Amino acid sequence: MSSTVILKWGGGLITRKSNLCEANYGVIDSLSEICRRFDKNLVIIHGAGSFGHLKAKKYRLAEGNIPGIDQNTGVKEVRNDMLELNSIVVKSLQNHGLSVMTYPPHKWATGTGPNFSGELPIHEGITVVYGDVVDDSEKGFGILSGDDLMYRYATELLDVERAVFAIGGVDGILRVPPEHAKPEDLIEVWSPQMEFEGEHASDIDVTGGIGLKAARGAMIAEKGVDVLIINGEIPERVLSAINGQSVKGTRIVSGNS
Repeated sequence: MSSTVILKWGGGLITRKSNLCEANYGVIDSLSEICRRFDKNLVIIHGAGSFGHLKAKKYRLAEGNIPGIDQNTGVKEVRNDMLELNSIVVKSLQNHGLSVMTYPPHKWATGTGPNFSGELPIHEGITVVYGDVVDDSEKGFGILSGDDLMYRYATELLDVERAVFAIGGVDGILRVPPEHAKPEDLIEVWSPQMEFEGEHASDIDVTGGIGLKAARGAMIAEKGVDVLIINGEIPERVLSAINGQSVKGTRIVSGNS
């Protein structure tokens, strides 16, 4: 069996996060072109961005069932919006001649966090899954983050070479928020013992932002898988990263190595 790379397309990378349900088609197509040039199996996990976080925040979906709020409408709307974004991603990949299968998590996963339940679906070629609203036995429903999907795919498949988080607007983990950062503020190697002041748009993002990516990345690295966070707006950098070449970004280590 060919080896596999797990690649995250961040929601803030592939959508315009401040505008409701607006995809960044140019970025999506550039990432699809990079995938066309990669000759191993890929699992692509994409985020929600403006297709999920804004309404999830409005309906407080990450908190589970709250009496007195019409959250069922929110669950349906977010799931449908995510299916729309997923369709855009899949069509772009297919338009680049790639063999793709997509698996909406609300159809096969239950529970949230890294210990969610459900057998991970996989396709020989490109597998696509994404952050989604899933059923939960305790809360009724909740948000299953793409970063938790990253952890499970990267550590449970037997042939994973590396895990790459492609994010929007920054080169990796920064010591200070992006608006204050200088080139020297990029953390080239990060472990959980190191502090940083990454920006988290708490008014939009319901799943933890860069902090969750760093935490799950460290959990992946602890299993012996190479982990990188890179700027996904630079396509050649993404290709270098998934090919295992040296690239500008942040390499995450567990702290135990």
